[in-house]
Amino acid sequence: MKTLIHANTIFTPEVVLKKHTIVIEGKKITAITPQYVMPDQNDLVINAQDFYVTPGLIDIHVHGALGADTMDATSESLERMGTFFAQHGVTSFLPTTMTETRENILSAIKNVAVASSPLDSAKWLGVHIEGPYFNPNHRGAQPEYNLRDAEPSEYEKWVETGAVKLVSIAPERKGSLQFIDYGLPKGIEFSIGHTGATYEQVIEAANHGARQATHTFNGMLGLHHRKPGTVGGILRDNRIFAQVIADGIHLHPAVVDLIIRAKGIQRTILITDAISATGLDDGKYELGGESIHVINGISRTESGVLAGSTLTLDKAIRNVMKFSARSFEQVLPMATSVPATAMHWQNKKGFLTPGADADITIFNQFYQVEITIVEGKVVYKNTN
Repeated sequence: MKTLIHANTIFTPEVVLKKHTIVIEGKKITAITPQYVMPDQNDLVINAQDFYVTPGLIDIHVHGALGADTMDATSESLERMGTFFAQHGVTSFLPTTMTETRENILSAIKNVAVASSPLDSAKWLGVHIEGPYFNPNHRGAQPEYNLRDAEPSEYEKWVETGAVKLVSIAPERKGSLQFIDYGLPKGIEFSIGHTGATYEQVIEAANHGARQATHTFNGMLGLHHRKPGTVGGILRDNRIFAQVIADGIHLHPAVVDLIIRAKGIQRTILITDAISATGLDDGKYELGGESIHVINGISRTESGVLAGSTLTLDKAIRNVMKFSARSFEQVLPMATSVPATAMHWQNKKGFLTPGADADITIFNQFYQVEITIVEGKVVYKNTN
C-alpha cells in the first residue's frame, strides 16, 4: 500500500514543483513524479491540489504546551506536547529543559531518552539543554539560584543517555569551552545563549565548534558600534546559525528582518521557545519552578521579565512573512531545511526528496495547517 499526494504546488523547499505526486511507502518518500500518479486498489490518495505541500516543520527550541513541560519528566507530557505541535505543522522537535537542580535536569533528559513518540504525534528527536551554564546577568527567566559552571561530573551523565542533541551555553563560564570540546565528537551541537560574551569570546566559542545562537538578541549582550558584543559576533560569523523568536514581542519586527538580512535565510532558524501555557488561556503558570503570568498571550515573570512565549511555529512563519515582506517560499526554509541542516538531519528531515522521512505539512492558501504527516502517517487533519 502506498500513499499518493497529488499536489499542484510542492516546496521541497529548495525548488517549487508544479503538478507532481509524492509517493510514500512505509515511513519514507520513495518518489516525486512530474504527473499525477494513478493509485492502485489499496493506495491512499491525498488530494492537495488546492494547497501547498512542504517538509514538516522542525522546532529545536520548545519547552511545552497545553500545561505540559519537558521538566515534568513524564511521557504523558511529551505526548501532549507532540500532539499539539502536530496541529501546527510540526513533525519533529527537541523538548527543551530549564535551569534546575542536577537531579531534575537529569530526570528530564532520561525521560526523553526512554519515552517513545506515539503514532499520532510529532516526534521528539532528542533533548535541548537550556541551562544551567549561563551568565546570571543575562539569565532572563532562568532561575539564578541554580546557575552554575560547567562540570564534567554533571554533563557526562547527560551525554551518557544518548538523548542530548543541543546545548545552550554561555561560553565565558568556567568549563564551557571544555564541554564543547567534549560534546562535539559525540554528536552534540552547541548554541551560545544567556551570555555576556564579548565579540572575541563568541568567535572563540565558534572556533571550538559552537554553531548556533539561542534566541538571538534575547538573553545576551547587545550590539554597540564600538563593542560588537555577543550579538555582533553572532551576526558577523557566518558559521553561526541564529535562532529567532518571531512573535513580535521578543524582537521588534524590524529586528527580525535585520537578522535575516545580516545572516541570510540559510543561517536563520525560527524557533518558538513556547512554554506550558501555549494553547491555554491567560493566567498564572509555572516555569522552572517560578511563577509566571500570561496576559494577552505574553508570558512574564513576577518581576516583568519575558519568560518564553506562547508562539506556534506556523504562526512564526506567517509573522516573518509580514515582518520582512518575504514570501512563503522564502520564509519556509527557516522552519524546515535550515534547522535540519544545523542539526545534521538533512538526509532525513527538512527536505522533500526520495529517501527522506515522509514528514510533510500541507498548508491552505492562508498558510494555515490542513494536514500533518509524520513518517508516512497522517497525525493531524483540520476537520474545519
